[in-house]
Amino acid sequence: MNLFEITTLPNIDNEIFETLLKNNDIEIKKIISNTLKTPQTFKSQKNEFVLLLKGCAKIEINGEVKKLKSGDTLFIPANTEHVLLKTKKIAIWLAIYF
Repeated sequence: MNLFEITTLPNIDNEIFETLLKNNDIEIKKIISNTLKTPQTFKSQKNEFVLLLKGCAKIEINGEVKKLKSGDTLFIPANTEHVLLKTKKIAIWLAIYF
């Protein structure tokens, strides 16, 4: 498996989530975002650690807007609402839920 390979590109302003590993304690997903312009709101019951592998994104957590670029990471505590405001072109994420 190659994390940078895109087998299916989501439509513009959409995302595709692919579960890479899941057990009782952890879930790892690859997420592909395609030029998001419509804010997407998320709230997970688990802690979330994300790594932006490719692209740029803006995300809002607790009223603070964070600008992410390739290689940036972010920890999002469980039950924390966060809004993916937008991505530039295609963004590839690795998300770890625990």
